[in-house]
Amino acid sequence: MSTPSAAVGKGRSFNKFVSNPVLEDYSLRYAPSSFRKWSEFAVASTALGGIAYLADQAIGGSLAVQFGFANAFWGILAAAVIIFLTGIPIAYYSAKYNVDVDLLTRGAGFGYLGSTITSIIYASFTFIFFALEGSIMAQAFEIYFHIPLPVGYALASLIIIPLVVFGMTLLSKLQVWTQPVWLLLLFSPLIAVLTGDPKAISDWTSFAGQSTSAGFNPLLFGTAAGVALSLIAQIGEQADYLRFMPTKTGSNSRKWWLAVMLAGPGWVILGASKQLMGSLFASVAVSNGTALAKANEPIQMYISGFHYMFGNAAIALTIATFFVILSQIKINVTNAYSGSLSWSNFFSRTLHTHPGRVVWIFFNVGISLTLMEANMFAVLGKILGFYSNVAVAWIGAVVADLVINKPLLKLSPSYLEFKRAHLYNFNPVGFGAMVIASIISILAFFGFFGAYAQAFSTFIALGVAFVLSPIIAIVTKGKYYIARDPHYHAGSHHDVLSCTSCGFEYEKDDMACCPHHEGPICSLCCSLESSCHDMCKTSSELNGVPVVTMPARCG
Repeated sequence: MSTPSAAVGKGRSFNKFVSNPVLEDYSLRYAPSSFRKWSEFAVASTALGGIAYLADQAIGGSLAVQFGFANAFWGILAAAVIIFLTGIPIAYYSAKYNVDVDLLTRGAGFGYLGSTITSIIYASFTFIFFALEGSIMAQAFEIYFHIPLPVGYALASLIIIPLVVFGMTLLSKLQVWTQPVWLLLLFSPLIAVLTGDPKAISDWTSFAGQSTSAGFNPLLFGTAAGVALSLIAQIGEQADYLRFMPTKTGSNSRKWWLAVMLAGPGWVILGASKQLMGSLFASVAVSNGTALAKANEPIQMYISGFHYMFGNAAIALTIATFFVILSQIKINVTNAYSGSLSWSNFFSRTLHTHPGRVVWIFFNVGISLTLMEANMFAVLGKILGFYSNVAVAWIGAVVADLVINKPLLKLSPSYLEFKRAHLYNFNPVGFGAMVIASIISILAFFGFFGAYAQAFSTFIALGVAFVLSPIIAIVTKGKYYIARDPHYHAGSHHDVLSCTSCGFEYEKDDMACCPHHEGPICSLCCSLESSCHDMCKTSSELNGVPVVTMPARCG
């Protein structure tokens, strides 16, 4: 984004948060090539650094405690396979078209306003997991510093804000610098346990937790997989970083693909490994005297793990506390960052205002702090189990559009269109599939269709959304993807144009032709415009597509 040009149309102005690309990080826009200066390795490392969270260990430990080893083990693996496969097309399209998951959803069958619902779904993911990660950090504060949990929750929230304000510019450095230490502390206690306790594996595989048996039970397996599938929305946070990938060329193709696969769907390989590690450490913690009710707390897990390394309780506690705090800072800067992007998208469309990404950081952290103070950690499984149904339905509908409706049926545009000026407000293809799948799976989750449907409600959500999306596309003949013929569309140009509303210059990928402002308009000004009444999409039609006489200035 450049300084305002001389050709300022009707004069929209932004505050200093929005006008500063370092602070704003193009939160509502296509990420331009001029801003994408990081290497494939830097982007991938930053994206993978964001999955340093210990929620995986907490989830794995909770599943083992609730359902026993076998059901937790196979539930985690089943969820990981689904998350990996659904993550591939989302990561690819996000990196190729340099858009976040919200802009991607708009063009993948949801429409301009239809994706506002998914913005809330995604924002919910960020503040639920921010609260979970903050709770884990507060537990460490309580054990080591004797800080009461309510105070620890506030402290765990406030220390994140200054780190996330500067967006990708600071986050890339933070994640790269801390990654070696974090990896060392992550795996060294695991090695110490496996080498120092010959019975660790046998105790783990026979661990029943609160279940009557450590053996396999299909109902418990389905419920465990449903909880693990709540992490399917993590691909949205990976996409928030992948949009800064450099353009794929012949010379960097191999590095580009490797970075996209590792930082995109590849996150779940490490994620599932950490969940299994958490289930193992829960067993180890219990065998070392930790109460079953607290065995799912990562600080308890790592106190036991590091004790195998150092043999000194004080040293083990100190190293475990440092590791927990480091991990939670690494992930919660990502949760706060991604949440700020999602809320920016939601409110820009519903209220036609954009005070800046930085403002929504405080909003997202405030919601998370409220959840922490309400002790959400105590009902973790129930919250994640319910959330999974909606999140899986959303991702299932998006993936169906990307892998079926676009390349196979060719009813969805081959490119990703995200601009308000070119989209219908609602597209029944993805939006309708998600809503129907969510309703059916939530009813199943609450037991309306019997015990098996209740246990496998998230699988129902995925299947219904994935099947319905192409069916609706065929029935509607793809009519509701493009509201008018795009004058410019994503991936077509890299030239620069001046916005007739705000006067700043942007690449053509971020511009639309606006009859209201009588010239090119950037996607953000287009989103915030409340007086045009979508006049660019309400004129006469040609072959079912609205046609508007565009001003000569669009050129």
